[in-house]
Amino acid sequence: MFDKQQRKLKRSAKLISIFSKYGFKDILARMNLAKNNEPSIDENEIIFTNSVYERIRMAIEELGPTFVKLGQTFSTREDLLPPELIIELQKLQDKVEEVDLNLEEILEQEFNISPYEHFSEIQKKPMATASIAQVYKAVLNDGSEVILKVKKPNVQENIQDDLLLIHDLVKVITTYSEMGERLNLKSAISTFEKSLLEEISLTNEKNNIQQFALNFKNNKETYVPKVYEEFCSNNILCMEFVDGIKITNKEALLENGIDPVKISEVGLRVFVSQILDYGFFHADPHAGNILVKKDGKVVFIDFGAVGTIQPNEKEILEQMIVAFVSKNAPKIVMSLKKMAVSYEIPDDKAFLNNVEEVLNFVHSTSLEKIDVPVLVGKMVNTLKINRLNMPDYLYLLLKGISLIEGVGRSINPDLDVVKSLQPFTKKILFNKISPKKLVKSGSQKLMALSENMEEIPKELRSLLQKLDENKFTVATENKSIEKTHQLIKSSMVNLILAMVLCANIISTAIIWNVESSNNVGGIPVLIITSLLFSIFLVLALFLRLMKR
Repeated sequence: MFDKQQRKLKRSAKLISIFSKYGFKDILARMNLAKNNEPSIDENEIIFTNSVYERIRMAIEELGPTFVKLGQTFSTREDLLPPELIIELQKLQDKVEEVDLNLEEILEQEFNISPYEHFSEIQKKPMATASIAQVYKAVLNDGSEVILKVKKPNVQENIQDDLLLIHDLVKVITTYSEMGERLNLKSAISTFEKSLLEEISLTNEKNNIQQFALNFKNNKETYVPKVYEEFCSNNILCMEFVDGIKITNKEALLENGIDPVKISEVGLRVFVSQILDYGFFHADPHAGNILVKKDGKVVFIDFGAVGTIQPNEKEILEQMIVAFVSKNAPKIVMSLKKMAVSYEIPDDKAFLNNVEEVLNFVHSTSLEKIDVPVLVGKMVNTLKINRLNMPDYLYLLLKGISLIEGVGRSINPDLDVVKSLQPFTKKILFNKISPKKLVKSGSQKLMALSENMEEIPKELRSLLQKLDENKFTVATENKSIEKTHQLIKSSMVNLILAMVLCANIISTAIIWNVESSNNVGGIPVLIITSLLFSIFLVLALFLRLMKR
């Protein structure tokens, strides 16, 4: 505990030093974190030659991986930060330093094995170096080529120390700034912390790869690398080495007889499938994370960061996509409200107009010429000005669509994103009207209605009982109590008729799929009877409602 506190104090001192260096002494002074001394000559040079947003970016880069990843995460949040700061945050790059690692010793300690009893070759120099881990190529004794992703020493402890410091900073910001509270920074930082801790867990990355492999096991357009579980832990990931071509290397694709146009469409299609079919998608599909095998299969790599959409959220997303294609602005507004974590819409009519403007932009522009980043920007701006706080997966999704579209356009300038969405839209519509879906949906609604009927509060049952026994009394004169009594009874009868109608429709859908020899004009007699009964119930309900 004392050691952790000491590390935190040391890190705090470095943060104060860096923020002071880039001209933020006045802010530190207001937070009682540093004295507001006069800046040095070097500091003056930085302050006068760079804008405040540039200095923020420079300070973040010097603070290291945790803060860089924080900045990169917020670089997609146009709804929270000013455009000038967003531009600077998008320039953030990790200052990555290669670390000397004794890989044989690490393997021995991690798995209690003698490495060369299992590996015939292990490269000494890493193929790639990132802020969290380094990647080495190796060969197993059976000749399989693999890569070993090895976490850098102390990286987990350093990130956890930085996260504690970030939480402290957020407390200070929300205390001294109303904007910090309004932007709901505490929630945003908690989400970032969860995402970062998942990303630095190589066990979590292994699980993500296996989930993708399960999802796409029957897909002939994509390939997911094999994982070697016996050499995987929270600090080491061992997976199949894929000898692939970088997806944006158009010349290499053509040399291997691969059509770049087809590859751009496949890459986009696979990514959209991750979202709409499985609700489990790659959160950073930039060009460096997508390869193409020589058989034309697209391979996504680096599964540390993924986005997850829960089934109920995916259903809302599907409703919004259908509404988007059918130009139904009110339905989009309704879906966005359902999807939002919270919202404070100042003017519902203005919000509807904003959504209609986005739809007009899409449908007035030829599909192949739609600039997806511009479209995404318009959508995010609509959310921002109408104060909708959306779930994090939506921003990951929008970022992913922009990245994958940019990758596709680099090898196929005529890539049509909307066209790639059409098969999925048709699938969504078909699923919604399929007998299986109708039966399932109807059954769920009937069960919910039945449960609600059983859970009518005791007070309401008591009220009905008193009405029936003519024991209902109130302190004030009420001449219409008998009408109220009749209205409640009438409503209950209507509710029972509606339940019977629901049950009859569900049974009709079930019977429709059952073969019957007793047919009239090719239609089973039971179906005809059920339909006639449904019509009778609809007419009865209609007449009762009109009478009221």
